[in-house]
Amino acid sequence: MPVIRFSPDGLQPHTPYDHVAVATGSRHIHVSGQIARLGDGTPVAPGDLSGQVAQALRNTGRALAGADASFEDVVRLTFYVTDWAPEKIGPFMAGIESVAEELGLPWPLPPASLIGVDHLFEPDVLVELEATAISQ
Repeated sequence: MPVIRFSPDGLQPHTPYDHVAVATGSRHIHVSGQIARLGDGTPVAPGDLSGQVAQALRNTGRALAGADASFEDVVRLTFYVTDWAPEKIGPFMAGIESVAEELGLPWPLPPASLIGVDHLFEPDVLVELEATAISQ
């Protein structure tokens, strides 16, 4: 397996992601920020953080598959969420959980960051997701 993820003792416990990923593969895959849009540009889940998180993950999975990779190969996820506030964690996690089985998301997730931003490139975009993967 080219990617091993873990959380060493002494780091924040009970996170929905591992703190460390060690990759031994030779192919680096960088997925640009994915948002809640269909292939024709149609917005998905306007005003719904959970639905947008789910679609951004689906689009990321599609991008990974295009590079013959999967979420098992991911070493880093970076989520950008507009107007972040701690009370949004429930809908955010619900979006992840709603597609976890469908997409074969590992649990805990790969190392991840959630970054609150004022806005993204379009007013209806609530979340954008970047991924980095390593494969053989």
